[in-house]
Amino acid sequence: MSGPAPKLVKDWFAARGWKVFPFQAAVWKAALAGQSGLLHANTGAGKTFAVWFAALQRGALAKGKRAAGLRVLWITPMRALAADTQRALEQSAAELAPDWTIGARTGDTGSAERARQSRSWPTALVTTPESLSLMLSHAAAAEQFRHLDMIVIDEWHELMGSKRGVQVQLALARLRHWRPELLVWGVSATMGNLDLARQVLLGGAPSDDPGVLVEGDLRKKIEVDCLIPENVARFPWGGHMGLQMLGPVIREIEHYDATLVFTNTRAQSEIWYQNILDERPDWAGLIALHHGSLDREVREWVEMGLKKGELKAVICTASLDLGVDFLPVERVLQVGSAKGIARLLQRAGRSGHAPGRVSRVTLVPTNSLELLEAAGAKKAVAARRIEGRYVPNKPFDVLVQHLVTVALGGGFRSGELFEEVRRAWSYRHLDEEEWQWALDFVARGGQSLTVYPEYRRVLPDEEGVYRVPDTAIGRRHRMGIGTIVSDSTISVKYMSGGRIGSVEESFISRLKPGDHFLFGGRILEFVRVHEMTAFVKRATSKRGAIARWQGAKMPMSSELAHAALEELRLASQGIYDGPEMEALRPLIEIQCRWSALPTSETLVIESMKSREGWHLFVYPFAGRSVHMGLASLLAYRIGRMQPSTFSIAINDYGFELLAPEPVDWPRIFTAETGAGVDLLSTDCLLEDVLGSLNATQLSQQRFREVARIAGLVFQGYPGQPKSNRQLQASSSLFFEVFRKHDTGNLLLSQAQREVLEQELELTRLRETLGELHGRRVAFREVKRATPFGFALMVERFREKVSTEKLSDRVARMVRELEKAAAA
Repeated sequence: MSGPAPKLVKDWFAARGWKVFPFQAAVWKAALAGQSGLLHANTGAGKTFAVWFAALQRGALAKGKRAAGLRVLWITPMRALAADTQRALEQSAAELAPDWTIGARTGDTGSAERARQSRSWPTALVTTPESLSLMLSHAAAAEQFRHLDMIVIDEWHELMGSKRGVQVQLALARLRHWRPELLVWGVSATMGNLDLARQVLLGGAPSDDPGVLVEGDLRKKIEVDCLIPENVARFPWGGHMGLQMLGPVIREIEHYDATLVFTNTRAQSEIWYQNILDERPDWAGLIALHHGSLDREVREWVEMGLKKGELKAVICTASLDLGVDFLPVERVLQVGSAKGIARLLQRAGRSGHAPGRVSRVTLVPTNSLELLEAAGAKKAVAARRIEGRYVPNKPFDVLVQHLVTVALGGGFRSGELFEEVRRAWSYRHLDEEEWQWALDFVARGGQSLTVYPEYRRVLPDEEGVYRVPDTAIGRRHRMGIGTIVSDSTISVKYMSGGRIGSVEESFISRLKPGDHFLFGGRILEFVRVHEMTAFVKRATSKRGAIARWQGAKMPMSSELAHAALEELRLASQGIYDGPEMEALRPLIEIQCRWSALPTSETLVIESMKSREGWHLFVYPFAGRSVHMGLASLLAYRIGRMQPSTFSIAINDYGFELLAPEPVDWPRIFTAETGAGVDLLSTDCLLEDVLGSLNATQLSQQRFREVARIAGLVFQGYPGQPKSNRQLQASSSLFFEVFRKHDTGNLLLSQAQREVLEQELELTRLRETLGELHGRRVAFREVKRATPFGFALMVERFREKVSTEKLSDRVARMVRELEKAAAA
């Protein structure tokens, strides 16, 4: 099996009028020298050619040394990208390595194609983490991979911070066990902590080769600008001017041949698509909707329309963040704050997606304070201050699943697999006791499930090799392989036939026959549910409820928060840098006049008395997840000083505590008492955070995901999925059994740890408390809600009243505040 000589590759580039970039040559040189590594370069810079041509050139060197077989694995995080990646690899291989065959194997691959591949593997295979784990679960896996020379992990920045990334780490450790000389290359864009990313990818390789880090030296030009609203509200609230920007967005779309309009949620994409179409019915067929809940055929039609230049605009979500090259796309609009610099850069790169072209993203604020985030984002992008990625530490649910996978894939000896697993970065500190717990859990269900034979999933044979003793257990395990967990979804189909997509069971369960809802860009009428399928017909009405999907609001990243605080610091000195801050000046001036301005040097705390009670507003600018933990922590600690109950409201800029009984906020927070400093102490932080929240309830919710990944809860056979209620009941039962009879169960402690680290961001919470100690406290007693405080009050109202009542109440409050501001 041969590949092209290096000179042939350079000639291939020259024939197209392209030049080889230094980072591409560096990857080829390293790979030909037998080195693994991480390639980090901008979106559209030519990363795919760098690693793929490295694999082809290694094939040329191996000519005659090795029989035909699977030489290259290409891991993509999204199965929707597999077909595109396959086509891209085939186009160059056809000329440079005509004897190479390229295949794809994902959840969409049919059984006939899978069987054909198993009989004769292609030279290169594009697959996903889940499909790779499935391949490892087959008894002949070691034989299938015996010719493997190189594995490429595409979009490593997307995988690294999740359990899917851990799944990849474990798979790499298994493949390296069989093939110690295997080359591993990660491909990444928009990531901050590159050395850590390389270490996580390469783990503890048997050769202890640290690998190389290759960075693209092209400073791709990225333009970030912002649509400034005509009227910037001085008293903003979340989403208050979203559709006020409809006209400017339509005018931007008009001026370009192909535009991507990114939104942060699927529901938001549905609303914008419908409203754009209502304003421009002549664009029917020229604009499209794309999100992860639409049927695969619909998404593929949209992607093909973009590639061919047949669509003027696509309203989309993160479903189009990655991978696929859409050369015709000229403009990217981001509706609402992207909440992070990495995400903004990723989306900007969808335009000008080719070396040398300029990428441009235009921010569309949905409330006035997002102008502040836009101003900070522009400078952070220019300085390339990009967020790092959190890496899961020892997730035992993924480890338990992997043990069963390896037991199916030929079996294992305990000592050997323990050393192998410890070569995966996330498990480098796994100790013997934890390993024995995991082994015991898959062998007999731990302390509390020993009487149930279905939890004796892995048992040693007479030679001490652990295997799966029951084919039914093996079949169920393979159906559950993976770490992607979401609420049960219900397929949505027309009565006349034709699938539209899927929505969550919890949304459909609230509908009555005859109710209308918006989905897939259409107003649909709900008819009935039968066997986990919602049957609908087109509605004649123009209005309907918006289909809802799970997915918490994204918190503002530390990098963006610090950039926003720096803009406020400049504003406090009278420097309004850029059109965004100039537009925000009236809001900032009222905030300064009535209270003070939060900055990187000043923590603003406001107290206020109203008919509702005694309010406290605090503005740390640390993101909504941290503010949830901070607000609960503060309420808990104040409650120990004087008994009281609090209502809590949060957003990305701060939080509100509201007490129905009098609270002497000045006494608590003035410098004389020192109590305010103690309230922000990091002493006993873990104990106080757990005490401040319903930690058991939060852990139980998180345990549902852990139980599913660990194989405790079976989601049902194809065509017979279990309902969300059944799955919740099963996981809740396990949770209670473990709490009462198996308190040392590591899955329980993992669920609690995930709540703290992922939902409350405990590490960032600790860092924020440290930062707040370094800030001067500006305590202000205010007569009425300030611009920053008003946004928090509306967040609290939103939980209590309907949308129409909310609008009326907010409008009345805004009139009163504007009257006071004009006085």
